Amino acid sequence: MTDGLRIHDLQTGYRKKKIINGLTTPLLPRGDITALLGPNGSGKSTLLRALADLNPAQGELLLNGEDLMTLPSATRAQKVVYLPQSLPQGVHLHALESVIVARRASGSAYGHNVEQEAYAILEKLGVAHLAMSFLDQLSGGQKQLIGLAQSLIREPDLLLLDEPLSALDLNYQFHVMDIVARETRLRNIVTVVVIHDINIALRHAQYALMLKGGELIASGLPGEVVSPTSLATVYGVDGRVEYCSRGLPHVVVDGVIP
Repeated sequence: MTDGLRIHDLQTGYRKKKIINGLTTPLLPRGDITALLGPNGSGKSTLLRALADLNPAQGELLLNGEDLMTLPSATRAQKVVYLPQSLPQGVHLHALESVIVARRASGSAYGHNVEQEAYAILEKLGVAHLAMSFLDQLSGGQKQLIGLAQSLIREPDLLLLDEPLSALDLNYQFHVMDIVARETRLRNIVTVVVIHDINIALRHAQYALMLKGGELIASGLPGEVVSPTSLATVYGVDGRVEYCSRGLPHVVVDGVIP
């Protein structure tokens, strides 16, 4: 089976500091959201940046059987889209225009009604009313939603989202995760999302990787990855997984392990 993303012996970091050294993962499936879990400093964002060709890296990154490390940067950028925690500051474009620019940058906009596609994406995300607003006048949460629109319209094979929910209220957190799950499934792509809220990962992700200190501690179904043992080992908390009246899992933390 080659459909999906397989990471083998990945080494990456910043300048002379190695953050991840020899990371190997099982196949991350297409059509599913993979939640990237772990405490601050565990290497989650570093891993995403390496996948996006933004950090120097060594090893194999096999996407649908093709090694991303061997591709020209322009070709890799068409296959892999990375959304950072925040968009660049001071960009004075209308939201709609920024999504149109992202679509054209994907290299596959010829013959399409790009403006119509861009507006449709904004409608899906519930932010069509911001189409003519300038990016530098939007709130942090609104910018994240526009950034997600820019990412989806580029039609990637691998979508990388670094804490896309951090500036969103509770309503939009669920709304965005539902959309990401639906688009991931419809487009049959690999989506990797850094999520700090473990309960959101349990509710919305179909697969999970848990990191600590740049090492893979656990991988598999979120309900298997998140356990009292992994919560203690990775997060240093005394926690448990309970089930609500609808049968949905959630983490309860009883205290910090001294």
